[in-house]
Amino acid sequence: MIADLKPYPAMKDSGVPWLGDVPEHWEVVPNRALFHEIKDRDCPDEQMLSVTIRKGIIRQAALLEDTSKKDSSNMDRSKYKLVQPSDIAYNKMRAWQGAVGVSDYRGIISPAYVVERPRPGGDSRYFHYLLRTPAFAKEAERWSYGITSDMWSLRPEHFKMIYECLPPLPEQASIVRFLDHWDQRVRRYIRAKQKLIRLLEEQKQAIIHSAVTRGLDPDVPLKPSGVEWLGDIPEHWKLKRFKFVTQITSGQIDPRQPEYRDLVLVAPNHIESGTGCITHEETANEQGADSGKYKVEPRQIIYSKIRPNLRKAAIATKQCLCSADMYPITVKKSELHPMFLLHVLLSEPFTKYTVDCSLRVAMPKINRDALGKALVWYPSLDEQDEITSFLDKALRPYEESVQVAQREIELLREYRTRLIADVVTGKLNVREAAARLPKEPAEPEPLDEVYDLTDNDGEMVDDLDAVPEEAEA
Repeated sequence: MIADLKPYPAMKDSGVPWLGDVPEHWEVVPNRALFHEIKDRDCPDEQMLSVTIRKGIIRQAALLEDTSKKDSSNMDRSKYKLVQPSDIAYNKMRAWQGAVGVSDYRGIISPAYVVERPRPGGDSRYFHYLLRTPAFAKEAERWSYGITSDMWSLRPEHFKMIYECLPPLPEQASIVRFLDHWDQRVRRYIRAKQKLIRLLEEQKQAIIHSAVTRGLDPDVPLKPSGVEWLGDIPEHWKLKRFKFVTQITSGQIDPRQPEYRDLVLVAPNHIESGTGCITHEETANEQGADSGKYKVEPRQIIYSKIRPNLRKAAIATKQCLCSADMYPITVKKSELHPMFLLHVLLSEPFTKYTVDCSLRVAMPKINRDALGKALVWYPSLDEQDEITSFLDKALRPYEESVQVAQREIELLREYRTRLIADVVTGKLNVREAAARLPKEPAEPEPLDEVYDLTDNDGEMVDDLDAVPEEAEA
């Protein structure tokens, strides 16, 4: 189906750089001719909606479910704006990042957001695809104003001045039908790959759990650990408090000092959940760090104290810095090898302990005292080496399979983004392809699609009212 798509026979210069050439019969008009702003208020009992970067508009209740996020909206909701199905809404301060979309629901959104209703002749779903392209995001950035990037705002009067392409209404419907149909298949494929990744991760965790709680000898005699969340451990293994076999670094440094500004700064979102892998590196200077950080030496373990359920920990391979949300940990060399302790920190039993402790505070976090009281179980140094060597070999095939699946998902997302952009701006003609599509019921998209709702930190990418609410003129 995709291979059969052809360009339009006649094109014209749109006169708008972000659109380029468009089909000759398409219009190019400013948003003031396509939308009118809606400011309906005083509906405090309506459900809360969120305008997100990855998904557009979704119900806030669904966004909050099974996360540590809390509803941070103002309790006085009389000033919140009413959104009707088929309305377009955008976050003024995140439009340049893609926080825009069509609503399938009736509900209310932050008064700092903008609600636009398409005029006759415009299909909301077509605009949803068009306004979420990377090219429009760059155009929104061009029209946004503010002192710094995190304060840039696309005001309604500037949104109205942006020019867009407008196909005839029946053609808009064909474009929407084609993209909905194709996107449904892409999401189905991605969900299948994500299910495979989850299964592979579960198998990895089962291997790690067995190795770090039982060792490699299936017939080893066991003894009760005396800890409910740990269960039995090998009879010859030691069981000690964390504070007796490690030392947690204290005392922060100023990352703006010349000797520190060019060191890599590791934060929780730089570490892949559950793997011990640092995914990317940026210096303190590149990140604009200006508050206290910890200095980390090679072979120290960096452990995230916030949201321990995400299992963020890694071994430093060189001198670096870590954020105040992490603990630099030095192991007692006569008792532990760093790699073995890393496996323990990422294991299910240890995570259960830290999560239970962190739930006692508003923001899930394991403090120094609670971490110091945690129990660490371990064999001799030689046996620790054997276990870590075994895990390195046993986990490698699973990790390679996960990487392949993740790369396939990444490539498909990139292709989807490019295809949508080409179709909604008239670079590809989908009218005949849309006419040949079979009729099929819409498939509801599950909220738990990882790529749509979370970043590599496992946290929602779109905080609820995360930016200051501007007063409207």
